Amino acid sequence: MAANKKLMLLPGDGIGPEVVREARRVAEWMGKRRRASFEITEGLIGGAAFDAHGSPLSDETLAAAKAADAVLLGAVGGPKWNEVPYEKRPEAGLLRIRKEMDLFANLRPALVFSPLVGASSLKPELVSGLDIVIVRELVGGIYFGRPRGIETLPDGTRRGVNTQVYTTREIDRVARVGFELAMKRHRRLCSVDKANVMESGVLWREVVQQIGEDDFPEVELGHMYADNCAMQLVRNPKQFDVILTDNLFGDILSDCAAMLTGSLGMLPSASLGAPDPAGRRAALYEPVHGSAPDIAGRDLANPLATVLSFAMMLRYSFDMAEDAGLIEAAVERVLARGVRTADIMQPGMTKVSTRGMGEALIVELDRLAA
Repeated sequence: MAANKKLMLLPGDGIGPEVVREARRVAEWMGKRRRASFEITEGLIGGAAFDAHGSPLSDETLAAAKAADAVLLGAVGGPKWNEVPYEKRPEAGLLRIRKEMDLFANLRPALVFSPLVGASSLKPELVSGLDIVIVRELVGGIYFGRPRGIETLPDGTRRGVNTQVYTTREIDRVARVGFELAMKRHRRLCSVDKANVMESGVLWREVVQQIGEDDFPEVELGHMYADNCAMQLVRNPKQFDVILTDNLFGDILSDCAAMLTGSLGMLPSASLGAPDPAGRRAALYEPVHGSAPDIAGRDLANPLATVLSFAMMLRYSFDMAEDAGLIEAAVERVLARGVRTADIMQPGMTKVSTRGMGEALIVELDRLAA
């Protein structure tokens, strides 16, 4: 089968190379099964890129990422680079690729697989069947606003400044992604802000409300303050379907929602740009977890979030929903058989390594595709 899908892998730092390796095995399995064939290339990002090139993201790697149909990233960062100047730190490479590719919409599902209900810190009745998606604006807000920096005042004290700023265009385009996703699910959208104390939140709420009234009257739209949303996620998470929020609150709330599922090691994400005239979107997929330097290189990491990110890629970049569902079903079956990495280990289950989990997943894919 001719390779017709250009996939770029950016393994990154820490456990990134280990978990991306297992996702690559799934992509190669698809090629062997003649389901799809990928032209796969690899590049450096984060600390690995800094060590090699003195920059957390080279211009060449960025250009290659833009030319690919989709990018799969592992993780960036680690204490090794803590003393590197801010603009050279591994995280700066991640922020740059998001900004340069204009990946403004970050989709973070929080889905509880039935075999993992007991792994959540919440009561089973609160999380059983949980299936929500957080849509986070990704290239605006306080992480990118100007002015920013640390300055020394005339009296010798220092002041740190970050600016929360949004335009109507930035809010409009990510809100529409949220509404469109809600239309494909249960037609419920909760928009989260801090309109009670922040003018940017007032504008956010006004724009979202107007879009809902004008273009998506079928969607049940609600608004919630970010602090209340955090509380409600641990009080009654199944009240939500799609949560729409800004960059800062989305960063916090998506990690909170992730832990409802039992482990950050289970949560994928997709970062999408606007469709071009041909309908193609720039897209980057990555697990929600970080680089976990404490276990890097020890074959202990859970690769399922990265594999599920690859499944999201099939669904959103390649219109291969059936194959995405096959991978998700294989993950469910592996978990149902009691196979666990350390982060989701439970009494009576079989503990496996990163490679062991990848091998178990391939076995289930073979069974499902037989």
